[in-house]
Amino acid sequence: MSASSLRVGFIPGVEPDRFVRRWRTGPRPAALEVVPVPLSRQEEALATGEIDMCFVRLPLAGPGHAELLHLVPLWEERPAIVIGDENLLSLLEEIGDDDLADEAEVAPRHADDAAERVAQVATGLGYARMPLSLARLHHRKDVVHRPHSDGEATRIGLAWPRALDDELRQEFVGVVRGRTIRSSR
Repeated sequence: MSASSLRVGFIPGVEPDRFVRRWRTGPRPAALEVVPVPLSRQEEALATGEIDMCFVRLPLAGPGHAELLHLVPLWEERPAIVIGDENLLSLLEEIGDDDLADEAEVAPRHADDAAERVAQVATGLGYARMPLSLARLHHRKDVVHRPHSDGEATRIGLAWPRALDDELRQEFVGVVRGRTIRSSR
């Protein structure tokens, strides 16, 4: 981190715009730079110093992250099912596990394959499970997404290295938690 900027990473499905707007509402000690980070690299990007903080999808996979990272849990993401627009399940308001019994799942092959799975589903191949934010991000005309009533929610958090905690990072945490330039901790 340079004294003039704070680099904040965000994984697919997170929209940092509202935090950027809040940061820019008053005088700040540094410029805010937002950096897209693939889900598979969320922890590595923090560990190597490519970014100063990151919006991450939990749980974190790396060992010892509790000792190495500050982590502020933020919000839950609803689970979703993505299906072809001609699938009969597209007529439902939400989809449960019982509805999927006769359908083939396009299972994840790696952490960054959501767009590939949506493309496969568009061919009528089956369905894909993913957080609703990713389903919206990769939406296409030939697929629909529905809430997954039996799925587990995922959680988004804000993480940064414990060893590098400082006032600038704490100020950004305050912005994410809704504090304005005029409010106090």
